[in-house]
Amino acid sequence: MSAIANTTPRATAGSDGRAPAWLRRLFLANLIAQMAIVVTGGVVRLTGSGLGCPTWPECVDGSYVPTSRQEEAWHKYVEFGNRLLTFALGLLALAAILTAIGWWRRRGRAGLPGRAPVVVLAAIPIVGTVTQAILGGITVLTGLNPWAVAGHFLVSMAIIAGCTLLVVRAGEPGDRPVVPLVAPAILWLGRALVVTTSVVVVLGVVVTGSGPHSGDADTEARFGVDPRTVSWLHADTVFLFLGLTVGMLIALHVTGSPRRARVAAWWLLGAAIAQGVIGYTQYFTGLPWVLVAIHMLGATVIWVLALLVLLRLRDRGVVIVDA
Repeated sequence: MSAIANTTPRATAGSDGRAPAWLRRLFLANLIAQMAIVVTGGVVRLTGSGLGCPTWPECVDGSYVPTSRQEEAWHKYVEFGNRLLTFALGLLALAAILTAIGWWRRRGRAGLPGRAPVVVLAAIPIVGTVTQAILGGITVLTGLNPWAVAGHFLVSMAIIAGCTLLVVRAGEPGDRPVVPLVAPAILWLGRALVVTTSVVVVLGVVVTGSGPHSGDADTEARFGVDPRTVSWLHADTVFLFLGLTVGMLIALHVTGSPRRARVAAWWLLGAAIAQGVIGYTQYFTGLPWVLVAIHMLGATVIWVLALLVLLRLRDRGVVIVDA
């Protein structure tokens, strides 16, 4: 028989296993940068700049930077700017994995647990950035094939999920077994919320891919589905997501669950309402690209918040004691 003992006081951030504050800030910077690249990549597509640099890895044959002889006008600078941000993303990602390894080694020399899971998670940004660079090249070389464009976005959302988990794990006191802080039914509700959020995101990609924003001013590359039909399907899924979010809030308050979980759920509901207002506004105003870009930013924020709600339903700061 086992019991949960939470009387053991937590030590300082260095001795109890948390990553140093500066390292956690670096991991957070990676998360924010991964969210930002989604928006800038969206701007590339929404402004018809997807082929502003028509070759890859060069911008144009014979040059890695835009040239005056290109016919792509200002679109070449939009696309090139997004590529530059990818390099900055790569530097942040490289810093994350190298500093995580250094921290792991210092802890080992001090005779402390190495926090290997954090180091493994710290590899996600660099692996994801390299993967995205390859997918970006495929997207350009296939003339903005809608499946490649969709894959590019969805891989970003997977990387964002990994970076979110990295930030949370780096702030935990160690790698002790997960201890639920809520009833099993609420945990399952949290999982259902994350799954539903992912479905909303995927359908949102299909909506954008079937609409007027093909990615290039002269190239039509869209899914062969009716935009109106998939938009309403997307909206129906959003209503399910909202219902689950409200249900989560009620369950958390009724059961006296941890405050940090309730706060995350309230932020999620607020972001979802704002996202819904933006979504309907863009739909009824002909999908202006600025609103669509803001909607994409909202999608990344909601994705992160949904994951945080689930992650804040459990902890690693207690010890399981056999009785």
